[in-house]
Amino acid sequence: MYPYRVLIVDDEESQREMLSGYLSKKGLRVTTASSGEQAVEILEGEAFEIALLDLKLPGMDGIELLKAVRSAIPDISAIMITAHGDVTSAVEAMKIGAVDYLNKPIDLGELVEIIKKAGERFRILSENRRLKEIIEQPSFSSDFIGESSKIKELLSTVYRVAQVESTVLITGESGTGKELIAGLIHKTSARADNSFIPVACGALPETLLESELFGHEKGAFTGADRVRMGRFELASGGTLFLDEIGEVSQVVQSKLLRALEENRINRLGSEEFVEIDTRVIAATNRNLSDEVEKGNFRQDLFYRLNTIEIHIPPLRERAEDIKILCEYFINMYASRYKKAIEGVTSEAHDILMSYHWPGNVRELKNVIERAVVLSYGLVIDTDALPRAITGSQKTMALPNGVTTLKDAERQLILQSLERNNWNITGAADELGVHRNTLTNKIREYGIKRDKK
Repeated sequence: MYPYRVLIVDDEESQREMLSGYLSKKGLRVTTASSGEQAVEILEGEAFEIALLDLKLPGMDGIELLKAVRSAIPDISAIMITAHGDVTSAVEAMKIGAVDYLNKPIDLGELVEIIKKAGERFRILSENRRLKEIIEQPSFSSDFIGESSKIKELLSTVYRVAQVESTVLITGESGTGKELIAGLIHKTSARADNSFIPVACGALPETLLESELFGHEKGAFTGADRVRMGRFELASGGTLFLDEIGEVSQVVQSKLLRALEENRINRLGSEEFVEIDTRVIAATNRNLSDEVEKGNFRQDLFYRLNTIEIHIPPLRERAEDIKILCEYFINMYASRYKKAIEGVTSEAHDILMSYHWPGNVRELKNVIERAVVLSYGLVIDTDALPRAITGSQKTMALPNGVTTLKDAERQLILQSLERNNWNITGAADELGVHRNTLTNKIREYGIKRDKK
């Protein structure tokens, strides 16, 4: 059992000693008090996850003590101990925050199970409180505002992962916010006071990427007129975020694997090793398992990066978050552009809610910014939305046999490409997504132009 800190308050010495001894043997860290007043004094200098409180105490009774305990530690899991079947007082205690109650004589097996649940409750509440504090900081991007169960589960996972030093692989479609999640892991980790350095691996050619990651010595190649530290060194003590890791060449993959396994690198043009203490978080919108099967990605590097995988769900799988995200972005851009826009019309709302958002939150953010700029009145109407969104609601015709969302998305992309004579930039504009997003989708779905 996790070594939760437990406060036992009971005026019967034999009861305190029995519970303290038993729970200590189970690995819990136990402190005891013989009265409510003594417990309040203890709480001034110590923190606890769990409290076992006797309802019948001399002086301050159990109900008063429960209120004092929850005032000192709002998230604490309090379990009431009652004698003589005093159910009325136990129910009152539950109403003001106790998580459970036990009758004397205490069933120790039942007590252990209740403590396990109580400890897990405390952990979840503490994580949520900590994440809420972080999210509410002005420096935190609110792209992960949402009330869906998928987002709550994601943020809970992020907090737990942040407490360890393992390498993390973040997966998800373009526009889901992989760099935001990597930054949140860093911000909630012990490395938060040191650097968070992102590298867009897919945007750099092989030689330049090597230099960016590992640095170079003077004269290592044409134009290397001075020694330069790489991102691994600059991020030492902090976190290095490798975005689009699936785009990296086999040569760079080999060097990455060595750096991760040995915690040292050597700059281009040097045989000397530099020790590093860098946590690596990688991200990809590709299926790396498939890339391994195809021989495009090293299996050993995949396993090394995939110590912990965090998958970010696409926006279409958490549609209940679209409304709150729209409200947030409307407020943000209305303030930025000094416009008195308060919301959207019911027709525009229905379109936004039913659209499949292939570009995810990034696309929604861009659509709302455009709508705020183009709107004249107090609300956003359909005429301020891109043709790709309004048109897809009215005119998209799909062939017979298309039954899945992926099939529909593939057909929508294919139709747009054909209308734009396979001009990717034109199709991307029509679909309301970034050109890179559309390129990745074309690759993902294996869409090819018929040359007949």
